[in-house]
Amino acid sequence: MTRQPLVARRAEQLLGTPVVSTAPVAGGDVTTATKLRFNDGSQALMKTLPHCPENFFPREAYGLRWLAETDGVAVPEVLAVEAECLVLRWVEPGRPSMDAAEDLGHALAVTHRAGAPGWGDDEDGFIGKLPLINRPAETWAEFYTSRRLLPYLKVAADRGAIEPADVESIESLVAKLPGLLPDEPPARLHGDLWAGNVIWGADGTAWLVDPAVYGGHREVDLAMLALFGLPYLERVQDAYHDEYPFADGWEERLGLHQLFPLLVHACLYGGGYGHRAADVARRYL
Repeated sequence: MTRQPLVARRAEQLLGTPVVSTAPVAGGDVTTATKLRFNDGSQALMKTLPHCPENFFPREAYGLRWLAETDGVAVPEVLAVEAECLVLRWVEPGRPSMDAAEDLGHALAVTHRAGAPGWGDDEDGFIGKLPLINRPAETWAEFYTSRRLLPYLKVAADRGAIEPADVESIESLVAKLPGLLPDEPPARLHGDLWAGNVIWGADGTAWLVDPAVYGGHREVDLAMLALFGLPYLERVQDAYHDEYPFADGWEERLGLHQLFPLLVHACLYGGGYGHRAADVARRYL
C-alpha cells in the first residue's frame, strides 16, 4: 500500500476524509490521474494539471453535472473541484457487454432528448488540450461551420497538419452544409463521445467521462461513437433508435459530423488525420 503525501493531503483538504493509499492510473492524455482510497473504504479518482487553462476543471465538472441532470447517461459523481484539480467518484472498470451497450443506447437517447437552450453554450470549454468555442449561433449549420469546422481547420493548417488541397476540399464542403444538415432541436451533447470516454463498469453500466458539453446536433455524439470503434456499437445504435428514432439518412451523414473530431485530431496529433478529414469531405462534394 503506497501513499503519495502531496496528493493525499490535497484530497484530504478538499474532502475532509483521510486517504490511506494512492495509485497512479494510466490512460490520461492530458491530466495526471490518481486513484484514492479513503479510510472508510470508498474510492475516488483525482485528476490534476498544474498551470492548466482557466476554467479547465470547473468546466469539466459543469459538464458532468449537466449530463447528470437527466435520467439518461451515467456519469461519475463530482466530489470536489478547484482550479487545478478534480475529484470524482471512482468507477471500477469491467468488461463491455451487450446489455450495458443496450442500456447506453437508451440512456444516450434520453440525455439527447433532454435538450439544450440553443446551439452552443454560455461558456467556452475544452476538447483535449484545445479550446472549444461555444458562442451560440442561430442554426446548427452556422454553429457547426463557424465554431467547429473552420477554427480547427485553420489551426491544423497553421500547424502544417493538413495540405492546402485538403483545406480547399473541406472549405468547399462547408459552403454546402446548410443543405446537407437536417433540422432538429438542439440536443444535450456529451461533445467528445469517442470510445475512450466510455468506461465499461464492473457494475454492468457504461459510464461517460471527460465531457465537452454544449447544445448541438445529436448526430455529433453518434458519429464520434462510430469513428474509432465502440464495442457492441450496433446494439447501442439499435437501442437508441428504439428510444429516439434517427432522422432519415443519418448513416449517410455520419461522415459530416466526423469531420470535427478528425480535424481536432489533426490539430493535436498531426499524422494522416487532416488528409482523412478531406477524404471524408470529398464524399459529399
